[in-house]
Amino acid sequence: MEESAEIIVETAGTADLWMAKGIDFVTDYGPKILGAIAIYLIGSWVIKKLSGAVRKVLNKGNYDASLQRFLLNLLSWGLKIFLIIMVISKLGVETTSFAAILAAAGLAVGLALQGSLSNFAGGVLIMIFKPYKIGDLVEAQGVLGNVKEIEIFTTKLITPQNKLAIVPNGAMANGNIINYTAEGKMRVDTTVGIGYGEDMKKAKEVLLEMLVANPKVLKDPAPSVNVEALADSSVNLAVRPFCKPEDYWDVYFATIEGSKLALDKAKIEIPYPHEVQINK
Repeated sequence: MEESAEIIVETAGTADLWMAKGIDFVTDYGPKILGAIAIYLIGSWVIKKLSGAVRKVLNKGNYDASLQRFLLNLLSWGLKIFLIIMVISKLGVETTSFAAILAAAGLAVGLALQGSLSNFAGGVLIMIFKPYKIGDLVEAQGVLGNVKEIEIFTTKLITPQNKLAIVPNGAMANGNIINYTAEGKMRVDTTVGIGYGEDMKKAKEVLLEMLVANPKVLKDPAPSVNVEALADSSVNLAVRPFCKPEDYWDVYFATIEGSKLALDKAKIEIPYPHEVQINK
């Protein structure tokens, strides 16, 4: 009986001890835990509202959808990391070393991905300032093609040979870009030579009639035919029709073929090398 009483007393003492420790823990850490929970809940609500406001601003600005998603994710994750640091700090954990480690890791990643970050920055600039858009015919970095897709790091072009060209956005944003579609019309430059003995005025009229008859040649600006050069064996005429960017190659080939047919019909000679026959 005495041993049982001692066990009961010892158990009661242990329970009192754990109870006291529990009370001390709640007294010391309870307010911190409640404060951390409150900070997390309020912070999450603020992040949600702020992200919604930024989304509305981006929608009104008609920014590219991929850019919108990226910026919203970047904003959301940045604010969440800041919120987590605040919660940890409220719990009494030292965050100085944590922030230093995070900064060092960010620096290391930035150095490792320097080229990619340059392309990313270029992609953001392209999406904001829009020097070209999907479908435009552009020439940049030695590549001519229609824009198929604008991604965060690269721009995809379809060349006239139906090849896929992938150009880094860093080079696109920092280099020269010729956008043939931006003005809604293009000039097709071709040169046709006629003999020195031919009627130059008549040749110009014949070629101009050929251009006007092409339905894909624009009336405004009007096509033109002018003397470009007096070459060694021909008078070169600059044949210059305007067309829509999507009709460029059709008009280009039609102009070359039509010039030959029209001049032949008008019996105007296009000079070519003649073989000299020697009678033996």
